[in-house]
Amino acid sequence: MAPTFADVLLAREAIAPHLKPTALYPYKALSNATGAEVRVKHENHLPTGAFKVRGGVNFMAHFPAEKRRTGVITASTGNHGQSVAFAARLFSVRAVVVMPNGANPAKVEVIQDYGAEIRFVGRDFDDCRQYSEVTAQREGMDYLSSGDEPLLIAGVGTHTVEIVEAWPEVDVIIVPVGGGSGAAGACLAAKAMNPRIQVIGVQAEGAPAAYRSWKEGRRVEAPIVTFAEGLATRAPFDLPQSILRRDLDDFVLVSDAALRSAMRLLIEKTRNLAEGAGAAALAAARSMGDRLKDKRVALILSGGNVTGPALKELMNERTP
Repeated sequence: MAPTFADVLLAREAIAPHLKPTALYPYKALSNATGAEVRVKHENHLPTGAFKVRGGVNFMAHFPAEKRRTGVITASTGNHGQSVAFAARLFSVRAVVVMPNGANPAKVEVIQDYGAEIRFVGRDFDDCRQYSEVTAQREGMDYLSSGDEPLLIAGVGTHTVEIVEAWPEVDVIIVPVGGGSGAAGACLAAKAMNPRIQVIGVQAEGAPAAYRSWKEGRRVEAPIVTFAEGLATRAPFDLPQSILRRDLDDFVLVSDAALRSAMRLLIEKTRNLAEGAGAAALAAARSMGDRLKDKRVALILSGGNVTGPALKELMNERTP
């Protein structure tokens, strides 16, 4: 069943004892770079460094006590896995996180530090998702979908409640899309609180499955050729897609070069780390030209989990 705005408000109550609201800061340099009045929603300031922990805490707060020992299994490229591991520790739930071989080592380490078991499977998220679904039945665990779980969507939608309460005049909210839970949650909250607010999704050109599915109104799979693991899904999730088709105002694609350039700009002008997905909203705003001129735009910086070697490589590149 699809979540509603009422579920988002209930999620806010559930996560309030564990997570503080994140900052929404204006940056003149980013406004100059986009032609809009820009404020950044700093989801990178959450305990796991990414927005998904909101959904993880909401899910675990509702997880039945009698199932905590058998626990949950889930697939993740990193940020969702961190959120599940963090929340599972809070509520004493066993958690198994299935990650692709070669996953971001910084995210792997954090998941292990939170006490979750990690299993490495396949080459990308969708390989891990297939393994998790089968293994849940075989080993008697609950399978936790990173996209098709209403409690996760309701939980992450709380970031948009905070945006609109802090900045009622906001015209546009730009949100990164991987599986689509964050954008779906943004749509639920924004359209309920003020239907005039536009919600725009952004995905990497090299992983356009969610974008193409939304554009064509049907399930479309696409190959993954991007460094931004938070935007990289080979196949869409049905529940977020149903919400996005109803409520999302627009959807754009950005290149890896644009993502890297936005990452550098965020470091230089805001002194904040952003991973590829975290910089996607800024990359989209910079690509939209006069469409955002003089509008009040909130950019969701969804995560800041960048490894040291990747950061060094990024800063050594020539800025486009």
